[in-house]
Amino acid sequence: MASPTAKAKYFCAAGEVLLAVLAAVSLLVGKYPLSLEKLIAGDALQRRVFWTLRCSRTIVGVAGGFALGTAGFVFQTVFRNPLASPDIIGISSGASAGAAAGILFLSGAAAVTASAFAGALLAVILALALSGLDKSGRNSTIVLAGIAVHSLAQTALMCLKLTADPERQLASIEYWIMGSLSGISIHSIGGNLLLCAVCLAVLFALHRQAILLSAEEGEARMLGVNVGRLRLVVLLIATLVVSGVVSLTGLISFVGLLAPHGARLLTKDNRMGTMLLSGLLGGCLLCGADILARSVAAAELPVSIFTSLLGAPFLIFLLFRERRGL
Repeated sequence: MASPTAKAKYFCAAGEVLLAVLAAVSLLVGKYPLSLEKLIAGDALQRRVFWTLRCSRTIVGVAGGFALGTAGFVFQTVFRNPLASPDIIGISSGASAGAAAGILFLSGAAAVTASAFAGALLAVILALALSGLDKSGRNSTIVLAGIAVHSLAQTALMCLKLTADPERQLASIEYWIMGSLSGISIHSIGGNLLLCAVCLAVLFALHRQAILLSAEEGEARMLGVNVGRLRLVVLLIATLVVSGVVSLTGLISFVGLLAPHGARLLTKDNRMGTMLLSGLLGGCLLCGADILARSVAAAELPVSIFTSLLGAPFLIFLLFRERRGL
């Protein structure tokens, strides 16, 4: 019987192949048809669409999904909660409120992206600051702080919606909240991707410490771990990763929940290989959902429709699985 490490290597290799295939398909799928022959021949319009739109969209689909899957693994590990996700400390709601403010008071896609990023970052800083008031270092404190911040951000979002122009601004806000890769350009993704790459490298470097946080408080402290400080650092870095993605794409549901669960079901493990597999499955989910979003209907659909269609049945499966004690 294969060891967990061997299983993880096998599934990671398969995940890399699947992700490469989906990325290749993503480069060619869209309302404007591209062909390899015309691209190789040097057709100017084909190359412009390919490099400016399709490449950036595919890169964000692959890298963004990888980032969300990895961050979801970290959240679930640190909180010791299989249902933990970036929403748990208000990241998504903070980004939504920030994006709404950008749509209302600023102009341009870059400004909305920056505003969404600022909203997500402000939400998590507030949540971590509130949880820091409790010196016991309990996981429940950050969860309660996140619920409070989520409520505040949702209230701010509702107030912003009330002041929005129903025919233009309100529609833009709602579309952003549903999540889409349609507005992404090669000129606007560099800073976000660099931030995600740096933070992901740090998260993988801190993998062992994150695993220690999944142990009981007393055991971790006996091993010399400063639980409170390490938890704050790991959560802040994971939050920066999620913020960098959602500020570009809008809210993408379930990727950070589904990918880590899928990885653990395959490897039966919680080591580095499972963390990497979580990222690969996240990339496959987001890239595959984006392909469907621009190909199954005449008009492009929000990506979250397809991730939610996968996520909702998977949650039901988890509930039955836990009930049966499997």
